[in-house]
Amino acid sequence: MGIQLNTALCGIFNIRYPIFLAGMAGLPGVKLAAAVSNAGGLGSLGAAYMTPEAIRGAIRELRQLTQAPFAVNLFSTPFVDDNARIKEVQRELNKIRDELGMKHASDEEVSTPNRFEEQVAVLLEEQVPVISTAFGLLPEKFIQQSLSAGIRIVTMVTTVNEAIMAEQAGCDAIVAQGSEAGGHRGTFDLSNHPMGANIGVIALVPQIVDRVKIPVIAAGGFMDGRGLVAALALGAQGVQMGTRFLTAYESGAHEAYKDALLGSTEESTVITKVFSGRPARGIVNKFMKHWDESKVQPLPFPTQNSITRDIRNAASDQANTEYMSLWAGQGTRMLTDRQKAEEIMSDILQQAHSILQ
Repeated sequence: MGIQLNTALCGIFNIRYPIFLAGMAGLPGVKLAAAVSNAGGLGSLGAAYMTPEAIRGAIRELRQLTQAPFAVNLFSTPFVDDNARIKEVQRELNKIRDELGMKHASDEEVSTPNRFEEQVAVLLEEQVPVISTAFGLLPEKFIQQSLSAGIRIVTMVTTVNEAIMAEQAGCDAIVAQGSEAGGHRGTFDLSNHPMGANIGVIALVPQIVDRVKIPVIAAGGFMDGRGLVAALALGAQGVQMGTRFLTAYESGAHEAYKDALLGSTEESTVITKVFSGRPARGIVNKFMKHWDESKVQPLPFPTQNSITRDIRNAASDQANTEYMSLWAGQGTRMLTDRQKAEEIMSDILQQAHSILQ
């Protein structure tokens, strides 16, 4: 077929295999990131919601677990709160809090901490191998500092125009995220795409590959060796997988979340704004149904994310998946139960090799 697994991407990122772990924010992910890196891929730490000092600690812990390269992912978007309808939204959320036996929240305005610059400063100080961003480009000054320090830059994109912007900004590679992907995708501007730019990965990848010279990593629904080979056939130089590793032995996902993933199918997920205020794909549950029936519009990100955090945390404490954010892509029938990340990587590569022989 003329397709090789050892793509140029592997040389650029100093990895053995062209498989990236998605940086999944809110997931305790040090052990999983280390396991994927140790297995020859690029492990990634989703650090968007972490304090700068927590990020520093996680990076140092990661370095104790692996000598291989890894990435740290941040949200590159303004954290500006919109409290205009806070009373209306909290009133509806209080009905959900009743379901969980929680105290009602007040109508006070929310102030979400904006730690982005401090977060990036830690990544530069710790000289992480790779910085990846979602929701936008790393600001120019940080791109220059990163490139000067030999740090690779990756940007998540959902359209050809975003990919071109990333290349022009100096990024080393692009993750092309199809609408099949779980959780939040990287659409830069929601004013044109209120629910994200929902282009399927098979349509998106070749159109991006045709218009940029830097490596493209395909993301969205890839779960096995067949997906890896398909992505390479489309012109990508690798794949990024998030959902595939959520049920891994090393995954920091809640055990009830893992069970929900394993019980889901390609029909189980929808794209919703109700948890965070930004479109994200997750398994339908009572929280989503309640919100949709209420006809109340969620507040924009990050405000909605901040005011639903207590509900998500309480649901997690109660192992109640009906009120947790169960981010997932569309390939969940292919998940395996608590398999080690190293074995997942091995199975993917073995299947891909057998197809290419």
